[in-house]
Amino acid sequence: MTVSKEKILEYLTEVKDPEIPVLDIVEMGIVRDIVVHNETLKIDITPTYSGCPAMKLIEDQIIAELHKKGFDDITINTVMSPAWTTDWMSEKTKQKLKSYGIAPPGRLSDDEFDPLNYVDKEVDCPFCESNETELKSEFGSTACKSLYYCNNCCQPFEHFKCH
Repeated sequence: MTVSKEKILEYLTEVKDPEIPVLDIVEMGIVRDIVVHNETLKIDITPTYSGCPAMKLIEDQIIAELHKKGFDDITINTVMSPAWTTDWMSEKTKQKLKSYGIAPPGRLSDDEFDPLNYVDKEVDCPFCESNETELKSEFGSTACKSLYYCNNCCQPFEHFKCH
């Protein structure tokens, strides 16, 4: 079976992020590289957070999806460098987050990002777009999200952290 890297990438759009099911692992930027050699596939993935508990499930879902497409010889490598960044997410992907009720990450330059003293400049509510919001917890339902509260529409919401 001859297949292109682009076709494998298309197949992988069927694998949804288990923590944010409106996004797939390709648009999240988790899929870093695909090597097709004869009938062997090697896929590099990068976690959105070091120690992300969803990575094993994502790996299993990749293998299951590609098995459905007729591939048996699949190697998944977890690549930690370069570290995943929210800058790998397109504006369209960030809009999907917002429509799902999660405030999307902004963009930070290297000199603005200090992981030991990090606070987003401003987080707009994904429901009413007000910037009258306040951080309630550095961690939401997952380590890659923080919990906010909107003082305008009185809705709690999660924010996908910039990193």
